[in-house]
Amino acid sequence: VQLQASGGGLVQAGGSLRLSCAAPGFTWDYYAIGWFRQAPGKEREGVSCISMRDGSTYYADSVKGRFTISSDNAKNTVYLQMNSLKPEDTAVYYCAAWWVTGAVSRLVFDFLPVEYWGQGTLVTVSS
Repeated sequence: VQLQASGGGLVQAGGSLRLSCAAPGFTWDYYAIGWFRQAPGKEREGVSCISMRDGSTYYADSVKGRFTISSDNAKNTVYLQMNSLKPEDTAVYYCAAWWVTGAVSRLVFDFLPVEYWGQGTLVTVSS
């Protein structure tokens, strides 16, 4: 299964972007879908994820209050709405899927293997 990521681009600080992660035809009732990001010279960071089973969500402290993750189950698409963007949000964002039967938390990023990846999409925030 190939997740299809889109929505990156160039935006000024304070602006907004919406990333999408789609998996047409894939049944993902028992999965969590989320986003990593990796900036040049920095470690990969788990940003946010959502359980397709119970709708629970997780946000990294660095994005809490600014980013919102949501899902459209009819379209098999997960969205990451990014508001109040900062230059430090500049990174390649990757969507990913994990096999999860319960609520999500940081443990998804720290301990669970990624089952499926999407291609990266570049987000650049200018100051």
